[in-house]
Amino acid sequence: MTNPFLAPSTLPYQLPPFADIRDEHYEEAFEAGMAEQLAEIGAITRKRDVPMFHNTFPALESSGQTLRRVEAVFFNKSSADSTDFTNELEERIAPKLAAHADAILLDAMLYARVRTVHEQIATGDPAAAELTDEERYLVHRWYTEMTLAGAALDEEQKERLRDLNQRLATLTTRFEKNLLADTNDLAVPVATAEELAGLGGGELSAAREAAASRDLPGYLVTLVLPTGHPWLADLEDAEVRERIMAASRARGSRDNEHDNRAVLLEIVRLRAERAELLGFPTHAAVVTADETAGTPEAVAGMLDKLAPIAAKNARAEQAALEELAGRPVTAADWAYYTERVRAQQFDVDTAALRPWFEAERVLKLGVFGAAHALYGITFTERTDLVAYHPDVRIFEVHDDDGSPVGLYLLDLYTRDSKRGGAWMNSLVLQNTLLGQPAVVVNNLNVPKPAAGEPTLLTFDEVSTFFHEFGHALHGLFARVTYPKLGGTNVFRDFVEFPSQVNEMWMLWPEILEKYAVHYETGEPIDPEVVARIRASETFNEGFATSEYLAAALLDQAWHTLSAEEAAAVTDVAAFEAAALARVGLDNPAVPTRYSSTYFAHTFSGGYDAGYYSYIWSEVLDADTVEWFKENGGLTRENGQRFRDLLLGVGGAKDPLQAYREFRGRDAVIEPLLARRGLTG
Repeated sequence: MTNPFLAPSTLPYQLPPFADIRDEHYEEAFEAGMAEQLAEIGAITRKRDVPMFHNTFPALESSGQTLRRVEAVFFNKSSADSTDFTNELEERIAPKLAAHADAILLDAMLYARVRTVHEQIATGDPAAAELTDEERYLVHRWYTEMTLAGAALDEEQKERLRDLNQRLATLTTRFEKNLLADTNDLAVPVATAEELAGLGGGELSAAREAAASRDLPGYLVTLVLPTGHPWLADLEDAEVRERIMAASRARGSRDNEHDNRAVLLEIVRLRAERAELLGFPTHAAVVTADETAGTPEAVAGMLDKLAPIAAKNARAEQAALEELAGRPVTAADWAYYTERVRAQQFDVDTAALRPWFEAERVLKLGVFGAAHALYGITFTERTDLVAYHPDVRIFEVHDDDGSPVGLYLLDLYTRDSKRGGAWMNSLVLQNTLLGQPAVVVNNLNVPKPAAGEPTLLTFDEVSTFFHEFGHALHGLFARVTYPKLGGTNVFRDFVEFPSQVNEMWMLWPEILEKYAVHYETGEPIDPEVVARIRASETFNEGFATSEYLAAALLDQAWHTLSAEEAAAVTDVAAFEAAALARVGLDNPAVPTRYSSTYFAHTFSGGYDAGYYSYIWSEVLDADTVEWFKENGGLTRENGQRFRDLLLGVGGAKDPLQAYREFRGRDAVIEPLLARRGLTG
């Protein structure tokens, strides 16, 4: 059989031909794709004509199509449906891909061409006079990225840089695989349903199915990516809560083959060494140089300002919980007693709302419904198309005039082969240069009940669903000429902005009344309950903000070390404890959202020195929510403006410039402070 990656897909929207893909195709396609792209780059650099945009950048952007096809499919599979084969291949291929990227980004002849065109634009050379704004920005991005990657270094420095990049690629891959394996190993077995008292039927069914899938008796509580577990809010048995919390916090830090401590220490040391090689004092300085924040000092200026207020609020919340509990509250207790206090103070029990959040209605009348109301798009399920796993569903998306937008894939359920968390990937990145449409996938980790039983979502799972679909809309709507600028290819500390904005529609009255209907009785959710939820929105924000800021500041602590300082760190737990104590976020009852040994965002997920991005983007998000409220809320006109000026831009212009064009000014922080109860 011909390798399906070696030619563009003939399926609708160039959907990858998953039914034809076999394990043996991946490595062959990786090797062929890398060789193909290096030949294409060589054809550009061998030219002896004067470098100009049109004899350099279209060919550069067109290069590597085979590699892009196989990378998109393989890395989605390795995250969403890994196997022993994918794990082994990823460890072998990661350093090769790092070396391949360096072969392009560190190519002196290619850099000379890129730099020449960049100078033409900067000096107003007539050679650049006819370039579009997108083309100018594309040149800027290539020049900036190649410079920060080390293209201006001498050959000896580049050789050391290549070694560092390949080793880091191996280590970050190992970190992710260790975490997945240890997360599976540490799932908590429970013998009887009585020990899981407080859970609903759907959760019990999911725990029973999880145990059965491993041929275990009784029930199994599988772990999620963050420190906390959503079931801790409902479980009445304090001992079971403690077992789940202990298992969660132990991941990657036990003396076994999945121990991530030595792995992350080497990652930190090599990142710090690489930063100094590139002429920066720290890894965080390298990362933020190409983000909207600009410097680690700017990041610290925000995080350090918010941390004391958040910690103070958390201590006040803790006092209220302990008054109800009649004893000191532990990290394992926090969510449980939070829901009791929430019920007492606001008459809100979010766990009791699950029957109103049946997954199919949330999807079609909530997530899709809000998108239709705002943007006019419609969704048609394509059961004739095959995805990469039987649980994955495929939807065709059209504009209100019937024109195609792209394909949306939904992978809702958790499984042992899927990493924790929730995310969006682009399987095909829209661009007109190559005539490619948009194909995106959302991955979530909702426990799957037994066949025939409804999937009832928690309040937080519904919020996550809307959030991740915001990323999907960004990927679907972006309309650009060049692949590098497509979809969600924007600054890391901007990329969360569209997804956070999309969360607002979860409780928007016109949307909520359509999807929040009791799955058995058809009874709509009580407007009074929604009003009480709204009234309680800043409740527990001290905890939520503290656990997030603790993780963001921990990420910064690891990555603001110099090479000398990084080499001196030998005890992960001690470093983490000291880093959190320095900022006053060392309350044992409020653990960091991710401890270092299972902090996938920063040690394997591309958010290294960038986990601050969520709250940085939330400034824009909260300000945008105010704009929607000031301008009539959920209307097609408002949705179209947001789509045209922000989502549709993709990465084709500076994101803060795009925001100014949308808002008419820079964002202000006051709406964020009010939302998180940080105005004190």
